[in-house]
Amino acid sequence: MADVEVPDPKDAEEKAADPFTRQIALCVAVYAVALAVTALGGSNAGKDMVMAQQQASNQWAYYQAKVMRENMYVLAAENLDLEIEEAGDKSKTKELREKKLATYRKKAEEYKKDKEEIMAKAKELENERDVAARRDPYFDYAEVLLQIAIVLASVAMLSGKRWAFYASIALAGLGLLLCVNGYGPFLKVPGLE
Repeated sequence: MADVEVPDPKDAEEKAADPFTRQIALCVAVYAVALAVTALGGSNAGKDMVMAQQQASNQWAYYQAKVMRENMYVLAAENLDLEIEEAGDKSKTKELREKKLATYRKKAEEYKKDKEEIMAKAKELENERDVAARRDPYFDYAEVLLQIAIVLASVAMLSGKRWAFYASIALAGLGLLLCVNGYGPFLKVPGLE
């Protein structure tokens, strides 16, 4: 088994007293909060996408049911038209058939109107799904950048390398911008949409 080197407590005290280390620690805390907010946004965008797709699918199934019923009434009306033509002028029978024909046509029109409303709702839900799908990659990349920023800040804290700290600030800033853009897409970033 490999020997594990235990840090000297005096070295840890010195690091903790160093203002640079404190500054990095504060930044890591801020990065962690930003990462949590980003993860929440990404999770919600994914849920919104799935939920909107489910609801849109339900609306399209409902639309199909209305299409089938509309067609049923249209066909029934066409059959009655044919029967009226074939029967000639038997006034009582013709009158009953024409009443039924008017009922069928009215029902078919109702289904046609219902279909249009359902289709509009389904398209609206598909649009919501598409918006959530466009938002999701921003959160994914923001999470990655914030995680890398935390790692670089930790490297800076342990090694005292300022370049690692400045790189962590740059990556965290970019990650934060992507996160904000995920909540309200303000900019289209090529490759993310």
